[in-house]
Amino acid sequence: MSNQILFYIMGISGGLFVLIVIAYFIMRKMINKSDFKRIKQLREGTKEKKFTSDILYQKLYIYFIRIPFLNRYVIKLRRKLEIINVDDEYLTRKQTAKIILNAMLIIMPLTLFIIILTHNDPLLLAILLLFEVFLIETIMAGMVDKLDTKLLKQQVGFFAEIRHAYHEFNMVEEAIYDVSQRDQLEVSRQGEKIYEILTSDDPEMELEKYYDVAPNSYLKEFAGISYLTREFGDRTDSNGASLYLKNLNNITQEMQLEILKRDKLDYVFQSLSVIAIVPVLCMEPLKNWAVSNFSFTSSFYNGKLGFIAQLLLVIVTFICYLLTRKLKDNTSRNNDYKDPNNCWQMKLYKNKVARKIIDLFIPKKGTKQYKKDVNLLKDAASKQKMEAFYVNRIVICISIFFVSLFIFNQVHNVAIDYIYENPTSEYNILGSMTAKEEEEAMLLTDQDNYFLDKFKNKKVTLEEIRVEVKYSEYYQDATDEEIDEAAKRIEEKLKIINKEYLSWFEWLLACVFAVGGYCAPKWLLIFQKIMRRLEIENEVMQFQTIILMLMKIERVSVEMILEWLERYSNIFREPITRCVNDYEAGAWEALEELKNDINNEQMIRIVEGLQSAVEKIPIHEAFDELDNEREYYQEKRKESNERLIKRKGMIGKAIGFTPLVGLFVGYLIVPLVVIGLLSMTNAFGTMSTMM
Repeated sequence: MSNQILFYIMGISGGLFVLIVIAYFIMRKMINKSDFKRIKQLREGTKEKKFTSDILYQKLYIYFIRIPFLNRYVIKLRRKLEIINVDDEYLTRKQTAKIILNAMLIIMPLTLFIIILTHNDPLLLAILLLFEVFLIETIMAGMVDKLDTKLLKQQVGFFAEIRHAYHEFNMVEEAIYDVSQRDQLEVSRQGEKIYEILTSDDPEMELEKYYDVAPNSYLKEFAGISYLTREFGDRTDSNGASLYLKNLNNITQEMQLEILKRDKLDYVFQSLSVIAIVPVLCMEPLKNWAVSNFSFTSSFYNGKLGFIAQLLLVIVTFICYLLTRKLKDNTSRNNDYKDPNNCWQMKLYKNKVARKIIDLFIPKKGTKQYKKDVNLLKDAASKQKMEAFYVNRIVICISIFFVSLFIFNQVHNVAIDYIYENPTSEYNILGSMTAKEEEEAMLLTDQDNYFLDKFKNKKVTLEEIRVEVKYSEYYQDATDEEIDEAAKRIEEKLKIINKEYLSWFEWLLACVFAVGGYCAPKWLLIFQKIMRRLEIENEVMQFQTIILMLMKIERVSVEMILEWLERYSNIFREPITRCVNDYEAGAWEALEELKNDINNEQMIRIVEGLQSAVEKIPIHEAFDELDNEREYYQEKRKESNERLIKRKGMIGKAIGFTPLVGLFVGYLIVPLVVIGLLSMTNAFGTMSTMM
């Protein structure tokens, strides 16, 4: 029977082989026909001759978007890069895959290094791996910022070429189109987009849409000035120079100042993030070095105090790293294009049960606290809604409460494990135990553990322990002095073990930490607000440049200037928006209210100039000092940027080096000195009693 089955299988296989051969010859004959041959030639003409990096990135993008955890970063990156690349799907996919691949090439070796260092400490390993999630965000944000700065640098050359093209065509849209067709740079796509806006049926509406998605404010200014020049025509100043080209030169100068500022800030902050992270990675090697060279420190590093010191250092490192990142990111444009209504916080808030709980914490509209929170969100330039803000506060509060209890419990477990696992011996100030000494010490520890397991969580006296030790198999031939010494040692260990449980004080401390976690998002917004205040002078000078560009264009009104200031404002957005909304009810009164809402002297002078232009004099006369003192304001802007960079650099260095100082002082020097002095004191005390 088995032979017949074998013959059947061989016959079927032979028949299939014959059919495949026949099909091959038929297909070959068809391919040689003219139609198939022509199609093949056309396909070969469009194929790449070799495997290029572009093809690799396109394939990697497809793989990355399918990976569950990684697709979150892919979508987030796409959202940012689509703004720069203007509907270029091929380039967006390529840059997304390239950034994620570079981030993985950094993160994966770092992850392997962390696992090798901390494989014996699961909790520290978990904390460091969680910390890498924030590190990935920083790496990708830094790479996107580089693309943004690259676009800004391209704009300088792009605008220079437009100047020459404008002399040739004397038409704004034709000059932009001609320059945009010369190369395939990122800025050329922006130029093509602006050309489409200017030649559309409703350029004003299309321009408003572009303002919402423009990569930076300078392209907004360029698009706006180009539109106004096309609508109202170009003018010449007293020297016969084109007003459009002069405004283009003003925008270029602004961009050059911004590029210099970014380059200097990148130089100042380029190593601070690394310096803030290094202490966490160096904890385990430093601990191993200290224990191997000074064995008396093992009681600290392997015990409860060492665990607490490690935890505090990780928390300080995380806070400093976060503040350093906020300090650096605050200098550049806001890259967060995430829809505030489509975040996980708002999805959680839409749940009926969760909403009832969250609404208990959100202050009622119209109350003083509600107004304070709204103003804080605006001052910190946060796009999150009030509901999302309080969801963050509540979630962080609850998480920190339970994490604190878990950590407190883990601290007790570390103390108990140290008693059970640490070799029982006297302190040895220098060097470490020999193999024989360590074996004897571990044998003594195992003997003590037998009695600890027997008496744990029980109330026993020293005499009861002594009796149990005396009649045990371990001390049958021991002297009374050795039995007394063992009983005292076991009693001390037992006291430590029986005290290691969650106490009311730790529950109270967990509540305090939870309250701190509830306040943390608010403190972070306050820090962000303070950092933004450092740039207030820079924003006022940008307003002066905008007014300088608009004031000589015909049909430009005070209301239009206010709309432009609102569009490019950051710190003064709220009062300017209120002024624009109230303008039609009374121009002078609205500007007076704006003047009362601000306290910056230079901004007040701008508002007073606008008030003069409302009723008394033309706009170009109200701000004629801006044109006359242009060079002075440029120099002042440079000096202001220098002060800003210096101030942020000092704050960044103070924050960035804090974990490093904590590592060497709090985690190495203090334990060595304190425990070393205690060990020497005990040694001298023992020697004096022996004498």
